[in-house]
Amino acid sequence: MLKVSAAKPADTFLSLLKIIFKPMTLEAAIKKLWIIPLAIYCGAMSCDKDDPPVDGNTRPKNLEEYKLVTEGLKDYFTPAEYFYMGVAMPSSFVDNQVKVNLIKRHFNSVTADNDMKWSYIQPVEGTFNFANADKIVAFAQANNMKVRGHCLCWHNQIPAWIFKDGTSTATKELVLQRLRTHITTVMTHFKGKVYAWDVVNEAIDDGSSTYRASQWYAICGEDYIYEAFKAARAADPDAKLFYNDYTAIDPAKRDKIYDLLVKLKAQNLVDGMGLQGHWNISYPASSLIDDALNKYKSLGLQIQITEMDVSVYTSNSDPESAYTDALAQQQTIAFGRYFQAFRNFRDAITGITFWGLADDYTWLDNFPVAGRKNYPLLFDENLDPKPAYFEVIDF
Repeated sequence: MLKVSAAKPADTFLSLLKIIFKPMTLEAAIKKLWIIPLAIYCGAMSCDKDDPPVDGNTRPKNLEEYKLVTEGLKDYFTPAEYFYMGVAMPSSFVDNQVKVNLIKRHFNSVTADNDMKWSYIQPVEGTFNFANADKIVAFAQANNMKVRGHCLCWHNQIPAWIFKDGTSTATKELVLQRLRTHITTVMTHFKGKVYAWDVVNEAIDDGSSTYRASQWYAICGEDYIYEAFKAARAADPDAKLFYNDYTAIDPAKRDKIYDLLVKLKAQNLVDGMGLQGHWNISYPASSLIDDALNKYKSLGLQIQITEMDVSVYTSNSDPESAYTDALAQQQTIAFGRYFQAFRNFRDAITGITFWGLADDYTWLDNFPVAGRKNYPLLFDENLDPKPAYFEVIDF
């Protein structure tokens, strides 16, 4: 049985002194003075030097203990001391009470995994479908959770009509007008309900070029990035605006992202950097994470890990594997290492969002290798915590 004590180290220390020096003679008190240094040492050792003092609840170490407590990730990583803990979800989860219970226990922020993307919200020009996104937002509001919007401008999951004018390619002016209209309409609809938006997603090239060779860039050049952020700022001045990208810890790509952020910040168009965090059990190295976080932090912007998962595969050529004890151990070490870095940068990081709730439903089952089962999250296919979960909360 877990023991629960609400006493703080300082309170425990004072109580100990009261017991030691209860009414006694002067001679007897002097004989017990040697205990004071020992009590001070014990009290000091009860507080971790790197992390804020934990609450009185002893944290579970295994599934049996987990079932005896009600606390979750959001209780161990509070926004005041660390960051918001979020999860990406489809609207269908709202109707699954078992998943709802797990979300409510562990998370205080949600993201629509697909239902706020352009192809879902405006598949036909001028026809907006907010039903599924509204369902997620209503769920979040009913449970006092924040909502991150994802995403307003991306090269994937967008309808072809954006770049067409009849049978011809649309002009730059028409494409930008459609971009502004979409962002203004969507952000106005969710104004006051969505606190942060991934405005532009994955605009930086993975190779030697600066920008990705997308249809956006082919028609509009880099102007589409600035126009997207300008429209977002105008639509909801109170919303926090993020640039979001993957492999944002790779030095070459990191530096290109940094340069873009510098220019956006100079125009007061960006509030934060979103690192997706689609990592695996061996990559990235801790030094890459630290260097990237330090560089983005130097801009004075918020940092969020927006799409966290840890693949058990390190290569596209890896064959499918069962979730063995050896893989579980590797994943546990990786998650522990990544969250140590996040805690070290808690002064700059304001949110961690997992890209999925549990291993029963993950996009990595079909990407980058279709049909290859993956196990990238903290909860298994039965929605039970994995060893990595207990590592993450053990601080």
